[in-house]
Amino acid sequence: MGSTVLSLRIDGELLDRLRRHAARRGMSVQDYVVRTLVRDDFDERFHAAVDETEKFYGADPRHADPADRVT
Repeated sequence: MGSTVLSLRIDGELLDRLRRHAARRGMSVQDYVVRTLVRDDFDERFHAAVDETEKFYGADPRHADPADRVT
């Protein structure tokens, strides 16, 4: 898979916060943002897969114990 450039315009306050978060992890702002986007995308896809599995096996989420759900 290749890479593509994405240019964003963000305000200075947000950029400062991103720099602080990235610095705590020893990362560049670019790496921090990409890692965050990938993680969020994975979380979304994982939850969608869990929902589809529950539908397939007939689990009704309205009656399921929330403690049983993988999050």
